[in-house]
Amino acid sequence: MSSDRSPRFDDDLLGLDPEDPEARAFAAHLDRMQRVPSCSVEGYIRGVGDFAESANRLRGPQRTAAVAVTVLLLLVAAWVIANAAGFVVATWV
Repeated sequence: MSSDRSPRFDDDLLGLDPEDPEARAFAAHLDRMQRVPSCSVEGYIRGVGDFAESANRLRGPQRTAAVAVTVLLLLVAAWVIANAAGFVVATWV
């Protein structure tokens, strides 16, 4: 028996083999679905990690859409940072 076995095999997934990779993936999926969202920096970082893991599994047009969303978010963040830096510099000069 592995040490990273999900407790879901004792409650929700009775009868499934805990060593089966598909059953383990399904248990991990159920764990992610029941995770309570956290309104903290750690919660947001965990959400970004979940998005990255999901985007890495995608193929075709869905992957292209995920990449486009990521690029758009990075461009908006760069624009906000540039405006804030410009405001700070203009205020001090």
